[in-house]
Amino acid sequence: MPRLLLSSITLAAALSFTLPLAAQAAYVGPSVMKEKSSVRDVLDKPVDGQPVKLQGKLLRQTAKSLYLFSDGSAEITVEIDAEDFPREPVDENTEVLISGEVDTGLKRPPKIEVEQISIVQ
Repeated sequence: MPRLLLSSITLAAALSFTLPLAAQAAYVGPSVMKEKSSVRDVLDKPVDGQPVKLQGKLLRQTAKSLYLFSDGSAEITVEIDAEDFPREPVDENTEVLISGEVDTGLKRPPKIEVEQISIVQ
């Protein structure tokens, strides 16, 4: 097989493995699902999958990836994967901004699945 053809095949194969790993864009246009901005709003009318952006503190860890979060209006359980935490340490006195979505359940109170967490400076 000619060297140029072999190089082209190798490049095409390499690209086919890396392209699916690229980050996917998300829809950022208008939505009928208004973003919740307080824990009280989430608890009063929880809607599964509804986006949230909340500022407050992680009061304590309650399980492996579960934390009690408060923004001053109320408290709610949030789920945060270890790899989503910022590089800086976070404790019960650290003000954080969390973004994610509401997760409702039939036999438990709603919680927030956190997709991003950052420290408020």
